[in-house]
Parts: sequence; structure tokens; C-alpha cells
Amino acid sequence: MKKINLVLVAISVMTASFILPVKAADVLRVATEGAYPPFNWTDENGNIKGFDTDITFALCERIGRECVLVAQDWDGMIPGLLAKKYDLIIASMSITADRKKKVDFTGKYYQTPTKMIARKGANIDVSVAGLAGVSIGTQRATTQACYVEKFHSNADIKLYAVESDGYNDLLNGRVDVYVADSIQLQEGFLRTKAGQDFEFIGPDLNDVACLGEGTGIALRKGNEELRDALSQAILDMRADGSYMEINNRTFSMDIYGPEIK
Repeated sequence: MKKINLVLVAISVMTASFILPVKAADVLRVATEGAYPPFNWTDENGNIKGFDTDITFALCERIGRECVLVAQDWDGMIPGLLAKKYDLIIASMSITADRKKKVDFTGKYYQTPTKMIARKGANIDVSVAGLAGVSIGTQRATTQACYVEKFHSNADIKLYAVESDGYNDLLNGRVDVYVADSIQLQEGFLRTKAGQDFEFIGPDLNDVACLGEGTGIALRKGNEELRDALSQAILDMRADGSYMEINNRTFSMDIYGPEIK
């Protein structure tokens, strides 16, 4: 996917009463992909929508900052942040030790498991030995790619720029197994007409080193005040019910995961 340089101003999803008066310098530029439904996706008019977007503007309201969205391809997310093209990444990015070497993260704003899918009736053995030589697809530069390359290096691994490219190969028989976030697989593929002949296989995948400790907001190091304000805003939204109001617009289950004590 080519990098989209369009900045999308969120006028359509908020009113002036939502934002405290701020100076132009206080505007936060927030990167998201716009190609990862139902978390972030782009409609026919070029507007980015989804859970990540809804969370973004709710958090900006909480901390009294105006925000604009910047559409960014996944591969360039962290490089663009470090280059100061934008201030935050709210794009379903998992918190991992490797990423924390480069950027800082807030506390999680959701946590869902990673799973595999395959065609119904394929009877695929999901053990390391069983997947040897099997074609496994996943999105590149993701926690899932880390997992597949770490545990299934003896498989035929195929990496994709966006999930939809991988799903197309799955549909056309060019890949046997696809690995992604379970909610993205369910809502973005299995519940669609195209995905009706596919199903989850095997258990939830677990490896903190690769798959991380939940999904957080990434920002450049040295912005502790902003990081802490956003982290507290997430916790406050959990406490007062506003998180679930946003959650329920998209999901029939609470995707936050275990509560932070």
C-alpha cells in the first residue's frame, strides 16, 4: 500500500464543545493505518473510522487536546514517529520489549489474543512439526510476524503489507494458514462473506516477547507528561463506563482484557 500523505481532520466526529481551547502548537497529530478493520479502516469518502479512531478522539477530549489523524502505512509507523511526522501512534500497535527500545508506550487500551485460521476441514496440525513446510501468512513488521518467524521458521512464511492481501492469498489457495489478532480475524474476515469457508484452528498463541503485553499508544521518548496523561485517561474511561460505550459501538465483547490493578 502506498503511503497516504493526507491529514484527516476529525471535524465530522466531534463538536466544538468536545475540545478545550488550545493553541495551534497543542494540536496532536495521530498516525493510524486505515486498513485494519474493525480497529481502523477507510470508508468510501477517505475518512478513517473504527475503534482506534473513536478511542483517539475520546482520549484527546479527556486531556484537553485537539487531534488530527494522519494516515500512515504500517511499515512506516515507527520511523514516521521518530522523524516527527506525527506525535502519537494509535493503530492497534502491541507493546513489546523490542519496540520499547525505540519508542515509549502508554498503558494498554486493549488486549486480545493472536490466533490462526485455515479453510474449514483442512485438518491442519498446528504443532511446530505439523506446520513444517506449510504456507503461513501474516502481516509484515507485526508481532504476529515475529511469532511465526520465531516458532515456525521451517514453514513457508509469506509476509504482507496489509491484512487484506494475505486474505486474498488465503482465498486463492496461495497460503494455507493465516495468523493475526483474533478480533481482526473474526470481524475483518471470518464474519464476512469471503471468510465463511474458514475457521479458527488451534489455541490462542502465547509469547510475550513477540506478541507483547497488550495494545498501547506509541509516542517518542521524553514525553512522560503526555504519556502519563493518556495512560490515566484510559484508566478513567474504564472506571466511568465511557470505555465500554466506545467498545460496544464495534464489539459484542469487552476487548480490554485483564484489568490493571
